[in-house]
Amino acid sequence: MTEAVTFVLISAQNVAFERRKAPKLRDEYDVKVHIEVTGICGSDIHLWQHGRIGDHAVTNRVVPGHESAGRVIEVGKKVKNVKVGDLVAVEFGGPCRRCDYCWSGAYNLCTNTLSAEKSIWDGTLQKYYVAASDFCYSLPSNISAEDGALVEPTAVAVQICKVANLRVGQTVLVFGCGPIGVLSQAVAKAQGAKKVIGVDISESRAAFAKSFGADDVFVPERPSGPVANSVDASRKMAEQIVDKFALGDGADVVLECTGAEPCVQAGVFATRKGGTYVQAGLGKENVVFPISTICLRGLNVKGSILYTTGCYPTAIDLIASGKINVRSLITHRFKFEQALDAFELVRQGQSNTMKVMIQGVP
Repeated sequence: MTEAVTFVLISAQNVAFERRKAPKLRDEYDVKVHIEVTGICGSDIHLWQHGRIGDHAVTNRVVPGHESAGRVIEVGKKVKNVKVGDLVAVEFGGPCRRCDYCWSGAYNLCTNTLSAEKSIWDGTLQKYYVAASDFCYSLPSNISAEDGALVEPTAVAVQICKVANLRVGQTVLVFGCGPIGVLSQAVAKAQGAKKVIGVDISESRAAFAKSFGADDVFVPERPSGPVANSVDASRKMAEQIVDKFALGDGADVVLECTGAEPCVQAGVFATRKGGTYVQAGLGKENVVFPISTICLRGLNVKGSILYTTGCYPTAIDLIASGKINVRSLITHRFKFEQALDAFELVRQGQSNTMKVMIQGVP
């Protein structure tokens, strides 16, 4: 266990396999996990292509990957919540646990993370990963390692609905039928939404969403030529959605999971007066935003990122109970040595690609 193979991002669009010393426990509350599977997220692809995510940049060789599950092989002396042999979902990250955000449970906003100089710290595309024990969650016997890796994106969807303050009986409109979009639809439905509508330009993804968690779906017509006024086109799309699904003045809650400018605009226009709009998708840093509509309708506009206290346990409960069948999201599986092929497949963004999983190092 002195050395182990890792998949390393050297710089933007430059990756390699390296043998590194196996990581050691940092303190008595740490655990070492033999990673069995890692799912690829859009943020992994963004990091690979651009060498940074927002303020967080690759300043040295870094291991990507954060949607993971594995088997505990070593625990610190003071660890009580997991034991050697447990299959665990691993929550990625390292909040400081001391700032006001951490103390309030909003550790996703921690400005004093353990990563240095706002750089990216090592992820889970390696054989062994050391994590704080309270960021590892033992999985019930009916959850596989692949299910466990998908706890992470499910927890993201739980957070999105949490930010929306979703209540029983509400109508929910979700832009995007990719992994986070359909998981948000499924979480909303599991938490009592009366009607959940998914929106996507892909017929196949929309069809999957309807089989997964949405009550119905909407596929916008693609414009045949140049659009004279993109904002008016977005407004028209919103009106079509509201009319087709009898949403009255608009949806109670709109969850935008694409980051695409037309969807952002249509989402605002499709939210009822006094309703809640949550931005979860990341696209262009700056978009044309219908601010006057927000003011005139008195909308509650919020942003969602990562997860907060309780999201991981809730996600595990939803999966273990069968309310969300995350395994049906998996469309492709790759061996560890095929990691670059897996990244390239996700980068292509084909409509028949949902979740891509990479096996761990044996």
